[in-house]
Amino acid sequence: MEETGDWLRLSLVPGLGPAGFWLLFNRFGSPKAALAATSDQWRQVTGLRAAQVQALGQADALSTAAERELQRLAQSGDRIVLYCQDEYPDLLRHITHPPPLLYVRGSLDLLKIPSVAVVGSRAATSYGRRTAYRLAKELAARGVVVLSGLAQGIDAQAHAGCLDINGDTIAVLGCGLDVVYPRINAPLYRRIAAAGLLISEYPSATKPDAFRFPARNRIIAGLSRGVVVVEAARRSGSLITVQHALEAGREVFAVPGQIDSAKSAGCHWLLQQGAQVVTGVEDILDGLGLSSVIDPVGPGQPAHSTPPDPAAAELLDLVEPYPLSREELLERSGLSPARFAELLVLLELDGCIEVLPGDRLCRITGAGREPA
Repeated sequence: MEETGDWLRLSLVPGLGPAGFWLLFNRFGSPKAALAATSDQWRQVTGLRAAQVQALGQADALSTAAERELQRLAQSGDRIVLYCQDEYPDLLRHITHPPPLLYVRGSLDLLKIPSVAVVGSRAATSYGRRTAYRLAKELAARGVVVLSGLAQGIDAQAHAGCLDINGDTIAVLGCGLDVVYPRINAPLYRRIAAAGLLISEYPSATKPDAFRFPARNRIIAGLSRGVVVVEAARRSGSLITVQHALEAGREVFAVPGQIDSAKSAGCHWLLQQGAQVVTGVEDILDGLGLSSVIDPVGPGQPAHSTPPDPAAAELLDLVEPYPLSREELLERSGLSPARFAELLVLLELDGCIEVLPGDRLCRITGAGREPA
């Protein structure tokens, strides 16, 4: 417990951060020795700022903050995993400025299973959300842990895809474990806490300030074998995750989208730069060398069968993966408006088509017979 207190106190020094922590650790050999040093010794550490030296001198305040945090952990059942402990994930040890400690809630056993990060746009399209959900679901069915950041859009769909087949997922937060952000994902947060793993490098009550999310992204990349970008603009936080992944020697994958979609511009740029293309889960498993070592543990993507009504199947053959208007499809079909509406309802209920804003329709990938 004394060792945990020393690591915690040093990590809580205001303005120090992981970079400053490791400067002190490397200079003095341990958090305990770093905290026991004098102001003159701290000032001799190259790279340490005056404000950080001043904060290090507030021993009583640091002890109070550490004790408060330990009490909260005891009450909540959350844990701290120190860099020096066996439970600390080995992959994360080797990134630039790894977190000195992790606050965790849930199953630590998930850190021992191969994992893949699935990330992308918060303002995702229906195509992006559907693809993230499907890929995560299939990865989970193959025994892979899916990592993401619990943001809206792609992240949320990736977590949900795992949980919906009782698969394993890890959410890395850009705030304290006791802060639910965004609030709209509160139900998802609770599901992950109960059946997966929540991770943060921040103490309790830490707010989700914008600057924390790029730092959070290095942990997502560091914990994973590879990063899959489902949908991302050319300037996107997901590309920051990719940069961290490349620096850590991880594989990068990208899902192609429509060539005129700004939401996929970042993915297309990644593909131009040499990222591995993803057309299905096997592309990810093959790219990571996991196809032969991970066995299926549950159902993968539900197979969309051809609709039992021959007329519905014929209508589905006219629907493309890209949106077209209801009026255009009606004209192509040659059906009466009443029969057309009846068949559309059947196709939607069977999960074969999706109705989009503006009264447009598109085929859900994998549904029925692919058009020739």
